[in-house]
Amino acid sequence: MFLTDETLHFIRQHANDDVRALALHAHPLPGVDLPAALTQIAGLQTLRTKVPTWAATEGILCPARLSLEQCSSEATARYKANLIGKSGVHHRRLADLTGGLGIDCSLLAPLFAEVDYVERQEGLCRLAGHNFPLLGLTHIHVHCADGTAFLDEMPPADWLFLDPARRDSHGGKTVALADCEPDVSQLEERLLEKAPNVLLKLSPMLDLTLALHTLRHVREAHIVAVDNECKELLLVLEKDFTADADDIPVTCVNLGNKEHAPAIFGFTRRQEQTAPCTLADVPRAYLYEPNAALLKAGAFRSLANAYGLEKLHTSSHLYTSELLITDFPGRTFCIEGWCGWGKKEAKALLNGLKQANLSIRNFPGTVSELRKRLHLAEGGDTYIFATTLADGRKVLIRAVRTTASS
Repeated sequence: MFLTDETLHFIRQHANDDVRALALHAHPLPGVDLPAALTQIAGLQTLRTKVPTWAATEGILCPARLSLEQCSSEATARYKANLIGKSGVHHRRLADLTGGLGIDCSLLAPLFAEVDYVERQEGLCRLAGHNFPLLGLTHIHVHCADGTAFLDEMPPADWLFLDPARRDSHGGKTVALADCEPDVSQLEERLLEKAPNVLLKLSPMLDLTLALHTLRHVREAHIVAVDNECKELLLVLEKDFTADADDIPVTCVNLGNKEHAPAIFGFTRRQEQTAPCTLADVPRAYLYEPNAALLKAGAFRSLANAYGLEKLHTSSHLYTSELLITDFPGRTFCIEGWCGWGKKEAKALLNGLKQANLSIRNFPGTVSELRKRLHLAEGGDTYIFATTLADGRKVLIRAVRTTASS
């Protein structure tokens, strides 16, 4: 993609403007490609939040919106780089077989002497060839090719990176490796013949247990959330490594909160199966809600055991304690009161409250139905949890966030 000097000047001049307003009211000078300029302005505004290093680099060009929506954030890309950086492997060559926009490749590349970026779409390859040198990444070789075909021709590498397409032919979200493109379950041995280490980035919608039982050489799994939204499932494969799926370490991490260090919790499925878990008879002084990565991983019993918490119900995935646990990996609340599901009890608990943040866990109905029944607007500092206790009672819990929440 080549932009005229007039178009580039227009982009710089309107970098902070509303794109929709520009599209309707802008009267650019001759030589300005307005559609291309609008694409770049919108893309750079997205990059400022998602990939600030790229946004701060003069001359970076962006693709259409879809590629930006699907690309990794800088936070998750740096997490992958840390995984590889801590591996202790001599970093000579990396091949990214599903290059895409190149965010992951650009953050992994500084760890290696030589990097192959492989992408089927010519437009993305042209962008990569333009952007990588601006980022100082002149050792990345751009290949417009199918990653699976490139695999057979490429020289040996130390690491391979793949981000398989995560939607089926009908646009639905996939839950099995066999529904991804390429199908890593069929490629596993070929991948490990070319490189002793493989990093897979998969959809958080994928079934982790199924993936661990499908692949033979998974060394570790990572579930990555950003600001409590689950973003990626990462699997690290190692040649000649085998382990029972229940013994593979699973790390849950929640990135993005600048006021707290990343919340990290590790466990195995065997630990989850065998961990003791006490059920509370009533809510105590504090309530705990695990972050999105923990909920995706199913780290329920092991979490309670590690932090000495009681679970409200086997299926509620809310925890309670009498003493405050300050380093819990999730949101922490101070309980102000709780009651049964009767109208009079609820009215006394709310005590004139006009707005609250509602949450339903193991409770019939929807948030909108609950909001209508309780006559509460959205927002404020109060939280109402509708849930079920261990003895089957349906209850409402009124709480406020504590400063320990992450």
